Amino acid sequence: MSKHHGSCHCGAVSFEAEGDFENAISCNCSICQKKGTFLAFVPESAFQLLSGESSLTDYQFGKKKIHHTFCKTCGVTAFASGQAPDGTKMKAVNVRCLDGVNLKSLQINEIDGRSF
Repeated sequence: MSKHHGSCHCGAVSFEAEGDFENAISCNCSICQKKGTFLAFVPESAFQLLSGESSLTDYQFGKKKIHHTFCKTCGVTAFASGQAPDGTKMKAVNVRCLDGVNLKSLQINEIDGRSF
């Protein structure tokens, strides 16, 4: 487990997250496919929003269980919020927004989100 700093493109939204950022999920649901996110899930307790709460806009669709937040200035989705099946509050961190992560070294696991 490692702690990383992350942000949107313009820097208005910044955060720290602690987790396994050597593995990521590539989801084929309608929104993830269009955004091209690589996601790593961490418990909400391992995530800290440092700045930009007022810069976030929330988008929900389908079953409206996931809060797809994005910066209203630059449009980047740095993370999303939801719950694990057991009810644990989680953050889905866009690994592409983390500083110092070598995307070429990631183990990418493909998930069939369209089937959920």
